[in-house]
Amino acid sequence: MPDFIQAPDAIAAVEACLADAVLTDAERRELTATLREARPLEETLRRVRNRAFEIARAHMAQGYVGLQVVTWLEGLMRAIDGARPVTAATPGLAHFSPGDACLQAINQQLRSARHSIDICVFTISDDRIASEILAAHQRKLAVRVITDNEKELDPGSDIARFRAEGIAVRVDRSSAHMHHKFALFDGQVLINGSYNWTRSAAQWNEENLIVHREPALVQQFYAVFGALWAQLG
Repeated sequence: MPDFIQAPDAIAAVEACLADAVLTDAERRELTATLREARPLEETLRRVRNRAFEIARAHMAQGYVGLQVVTWLEGLMRAIDGARPVTAATPGLAHFSPGDACLQAINQQLRSARHSIDICVFTISDDRIASEILAAHQRKLAVRVITDNEKELDPGSDIARFRAEGIAVRVDRSSAHMHHKFALFDGQVLINGSYNWTRSAAQWNEENLIVHREPALVQQFYAVFGALWAQLG
């Protein structure tokens, strides 16, 4: 079986299929077959994913339409997921507010992360969450935050504090809102839902938050985060 370092066929396939920024079904199946034969598998998939985002960022800078690149990334994430052995599905966990259930679920993931945290939320003004984000940054985790350009100026917003501490932050630059509310941890866990990362969401609002570990779902959100990060760079 081919070794990734000695025969990087997967990287070559990724680069070839983005020549026209389109991943056809045939290309996706061929890429999945190539990835399945690579060893070590997870290291190969990690490198392919990282290279894919490098290519996507370069194409965004060259003027490719964002939706076109996102569609390509989504197809690639499906190819990556298809290369993994089939495992039993891991059920998601649902949390609701008012109350601290959603807050505790977010902070548990912030404390448990070991390598990376990618946050894409409308606003962050709950200092209980902000403190855990800063603590993760101080543990030398790779922390990235995408948020709305208008909400970062709200009273109580923690975005300026993140910038001051050296956390990578990007904001949208349009009159429309960046209204996502999701985060990814170590590229393996996704949390998303209606829950805003604010005290009022915990104290008063009827909100929901779901913790997912299903690889295909996580990869789809990871692709969207990567495309947004490149677009807002």
